Amino acid sequence: MEKIESAAESRKLLNKITNDLTRSIVKKDELTRFWFFILIMFVIVGLWGWIVQIKTGLGVTGMRDYVSWGMYIANFVFFVAVSLIGFLISSALHLLKIPWAKPISRVAEQVAIAFVALAGIIIVMDMGRPDRFMNIFLHGRFASPIIWDVTVITTYLAISVLLFYIPLIPDLAILRDKMSDKLPKWQLTMYKILSLGWKGSAEQYKTIYHAMRVLMILIIPVGLSIHTVTSWLFAATLRSGWDTAILGPYFVAGAFVAGTAAVIMVMYVYRLRYGLKDYFEDFHFDYMGKLLVFVCLVYLYFNVNEYLVPGYKMKEADGIHLNELFQGNYSGVFWIVQVAGLILPIFLLLFSYFRKPLPISIISFVVLIMAWLKRYIIVIPTLEHPFLPVQNVPGIFQHYSPTSIEVMITIFSFVAALIIISVLAKLFPVITIWEYASEKGIDKKYLTENDKN
Repeated sequence: MEKIESAAESRKLLNKITNDLTRSIVKKDELTRFWFFILIMFVIVGLWGWIVQIKTGLGVTGMRDYVSWGMYIANFVFFVAVSLIGFLISSALHLLKIPWAKPISRVAEQVAIAFVALAGIIIVMDMGRPDRFMNIFLHGRFASPIIWDVTVITTYLAISVLLFYIPLIPDLAILRDKMSDKLPKWQLTMYKILSLGWKGSAEQYKTIYHAMRVLMILIIPVGLSIHTVTSWLFAATLRSGWDTAILGPYFVAGAFVAGTAAVIMVMYVYRLRYGLKDYFEDFHFDYMGKLLVFVCLVYLYFNVNEYLVPGYKMKEADGIHLNELFQGNYSGVFWIVQVAGLILPIFLLLFSYFRKPLPISIISFVVLIMAWLKRYIIVIPTLEHPFLPVQNVPGIFQHYSPTSIEVMITIFSFVAALIIISVLAKLFPVITIWEYASEKGIDKKYLTENDKN
């Protein structure tokens, strides 16, 4: 794009872009306060439930000897899945030089940071003795897939934070220089510290681009590993429903579906709440809709493989598992997930009308709910049908249903993710200002120029 020659025109356009993209930071109204109040109330209730669980033990949950993984592990798999969208949009699409993905990248990183952080927290909440968590690092064995999982999750979180922070540095300098009359002193001080003395020189921009490229390349193997290793926690067993070689790519494909749906929803909320219609445009939702169709088709292919192959061989244990899913106790949830979470979204999003902001956001909301239910039926039915017969135990041991404590902690985990996303939106621009301004032809020399000059 050609640069704008007029200095006055550049400053005027830059001021408009800055004002628009910092609206999420400066906007403080009753709705914002009410939103955080509601989230904090849910967090308090969830933490109370966790305290009860720590004091009483895991007996307050629905987990027993046979179903030792319950709703918490379904949450964990779901959070890891959604977090993978940071790798897809911020790295893969950027490296492929797909321009429409640039305004969406910061939203994707917000979602990635929030959900991968909660993936780690929910695992701690699943432990009966969280005080022994450090033993994983102190006495863990490299042969254990759990060690691999902890390693890739922490690595992915670190790279995601860096991939969020490094492109943010020029924006922090813009906020430092141009928002002195709109923000409290503590916030300006934070921006000054985090901007690392940014001056906007050509050498600094070169360093930013180089660091971003290195991180984008590094996050590819880590991003693929995070959900592949999670799938190994299941596939390394002989249990029916998990004992399959496709579980790695199957989990990754499902992660892209859940993550894409989550980003679409956050984009729509930002567009509506902060008046960003000119930045999250209709064509962005259209492209995201096409991306969602593509990843849903890939995931549908793996779903067919997941059930067709064991159904063809029909070993005894596989037959019990498939019967439970297709026409047993979990059949209702199973078919709703397949139809409402995959088949119907694919069909609807083939039409351009349903790729408009409101329709696609509603579809994405449904897809996200179905994605969580899918993780639930990945975890629970398999555990309810061990190879050895369930005998001489109470009936409650044979089936799993989550208790109110598990529901409270689950709600806490989702609310905590929303708090992280909301706080990031209140502290930092939701779209990269300097990158967007450059796309509009504004010379970089104006970006850190103080308005008083």
